[in-house]
This record gives sequence, structure tokens and C-alpha cells, in this order.
Amino acid sequence: MSYSSEFNLARRRVVITGLGIVSPVGNSVTEAWQNILAGRSGIGPVTRFDASTFPVRIAGEVRGFDVGQYLSLKEARRMDVFIHYGMAAGIEAIRDAGLDGQPVAPERIGVSIGSGIGGLPMIESTCDDFAAGGVRKVSPFFVPGSIINMISGNLSIMCGYKGPNISLVSACSTGTHSIGDAGRLIEYGDADIMIAGGAEGCVSRLGLGGFCAPRALSTRNDDPQTASRPWDRDRDGFVLGEGAGVLVLEEYEHAKARGARIYCELAGFGMSADAHHITAPCEDGEGAARCMTNALRNAGVNVDNVQYVNAHGTSTPLGDKAETVAVKRAFGQHACKLVVNSTKSMTGHLLGAAGGIEALFTVLAIHHQVSPPTINIFNQDESCDLDYCANEARQLKIDVGISNSFGFGGTNATVAFRRI
Repeated sequence: MSYSSEFNLARRRVVITGLGIVSPVGNSVTEAWQNILAGRSGIGPVTRFDASTFPVRIAGEVRGFDVGQYLSLKEARRMDVFIHYGMAAGIEAIRDAGLDGQPVAPERIGVSIGSGIGGLPMIESTCDDFAAGGVRKVSPFFVPGSIINMISGNLSIMCGYKGPNISLVSACSTGTHSIGDAGRLIEYGDADIMIAGGAEGCVSRLGLGGFCAPRALSTRNDDPQTASRPWDRDRDGFVLGEGAGVLVLEEYEHAKARGARIYCELAGFGMSADAHHITAPCEDGEGAARCMTNALRNAGVNVDNVQYVNAHGTSTPLGDKAETVAVKRAFGQHACKLVVNSTKSMTGHLLGAAGGIEALFTVLAIHHQVSPPTINIFNQDESCDLDYCANEARQLKIDVGISNSFGFGGTNATVAFRRI
């Protein structure tokens, strides 16, 4: 049979059939979603190392995580923590989709779980070992335990998945790019199922120090739970977070045939570049607006079909204002009718994992018809004048919701989800 007859070039529909998460607000989908709807912050003092000499001593750490529930301790010792998080979220998503108990052709299942930074804690500790004892102290598992593609690699080995096995890296847009690109692999016929998302585990000396240096982080050390305050007049930077968010993407007819639960449809994916600055967003929002417009065009929906935006919303003075401008530019007069929410107010910024967990929250918002709150809006910035669902969750009819991620290097990604 020729490829042209086996894989019809008409666009195949992609749906979400599984979810998995490790995060500062919970290490399961049920726990994380309950805490998000309740407006509970996962930000607290750094406990992973002694941060007493750092100007910033708070982070969104993963707490109460037991890697032994997912991996043998022998295996886990050979992997950086970001791989632990990605594997755990991936396994939960696979179980949620019912793939662990069903015979599915392994050649038709792929994995695309990326990371923005990768194995920084393992790189740090190996550098310390090298400094103390020389090259003989470098573990043979150092490279495979710290490079970014080893979440995808290890998960495919564990589960026997033989389809596309890739990892994308695009800073804070990584998770969103991974999900959008995985959807297109299914649309094009390269796979029937993709396990996709992002993971990050860089609450470490260099990770925190690297973001302290450019003064990108909130210094609200005495009040960590209110430190991340998107669109508030007194916001002073983002809060570093860690974790993983993974979705199971599946071709629609394939999902129906096996009786899978379908959360919603991945309807569109958009990308763009600011071509402006290595870290700062365009103040006119042009690149971000074009990214959202591209996602809506790809989804075949008009701006007035959209009700919900899970914003990048990092709590930085420049970024929140620029995203507000971008939403207005993309949606025009309809912007004032949107509910624009930032779950980073509770999780902090998970960098390469942010798009993964925020896509997951967008999927759940559509599935349950409710917008999570943006907490810590005490005095809304006058220049940020949209409806940010301040401080309390809200029941909301959502037919289409989008999730935005914007990263260093001016890279932008948006995914659009549609209710089925």
C-alpha cells in the first residue's frame, strides 16, 4: 500500500486523552487542579540548598515527590531531577489515557517531551565532583542523565513506544512547542498517539543565581505566597518554579475506536518570533499577537469564538503589559470579553515545563467549564485593563481556549483547544 493511500493528506483531527503533572501545587492532576481552582499558592522558601546569601530565597519547589513510585531508585540515581519529573508526569498521562492496559501498535506511539535548560543540578554536582577528585569522579551516566532528550528516550524505552522520539528546546516556550509540534506529527500521519509536554528542574544554585543576576525575579522573600502577582501594579518579577506537564495527544478516530475518554480537541497551533531582543518582549506585542492569530487561523476559528486565554503572565513589569497589548492587538474589540488567566500566580514560572502544565490547565478549564483565578491581584495595573479572573475561580462557558508561551530569544508559541 502506498503512503498516499495509507495516510490521507486531509488534516487528521487531534484530541487530548490523557494528562499528567508534577508541580509546586501538586504531584497529580487531581491534587494540582483542586489547588489551582482554590487559588492556593505553591510558592515558598527555597529548601533544596542554602540560599541565605542569595537576593532571592523563594521558589515554586516540587514537594512531597516520591520518584520511587515511578522508577527504581537505581535508575533514578542515574537521572537528573528534571527527568524524574518528566517521567512521572508522562507515566500519569499514559495511565490516565488508559494506554497502560490496552494493546496499541507501538510503532504508532511517539514521545516529545522537552526542557528549557535540562540537567542543571546534575551538571552542578558533577562539576563539584570533578573539582574535588578529577576526571575519574565523572559518572558514566553523567551525559545520558542530564541531556534534554532523555525524558523522551527513557519513556519510550520503559513503555516500548517506537514512533517519533524527539525533544524540542525553546526556552519558556518549550512545552507549548512540544505539544503543538506533536499534534502536527499526528495530523501528518507520522503517529496516532504522541506523549508530549515539558519538564524542568532547575531550582539549584546556578538556576536561581542565573535569574537573580539580571534581576528578573521577585524579591518578595518575606511574603512568598504573594510574590507572583501578574498584572498587579506592584509586581516585581517572576518566581522560579519546577515540575512537568504532559498530555497524551491522539488521532480522533483512533481515540473513539478504543473508547478513550476525550477531554477536548487540539484545534490549532501558532508560532512566531519577535526578532527583537534576547530576553525582553516587544512592547507593542506584535510578535505575540501574530502568534495567537496564527493559532486561531490554524484552528479555523474567529476571535469571537474564543472565551479563555491561559496567558504567559509571568508577573514581570514589561512582560505582563506587553501581553495585554498583544491580546488586544490579536482580538480587537473582543479582547474585553475574554477571561485572561495566569496560573503562574500560583505555580511560579516553570520555564520549559510552563507550557506543559498550562496547556493541561487549559484543557481542564474547557473540560470542566471553569476558569482558574489569577491570585494576588491587589491593585490592578491601570495599563493592564483586561478581565484577569482576579482572585476567585469562575464558572465559564468555554468553547475555545488558548494557552500562550513566550521565551528568551523572542520565541512564541500558542496552542488552541476546542470543546467537543
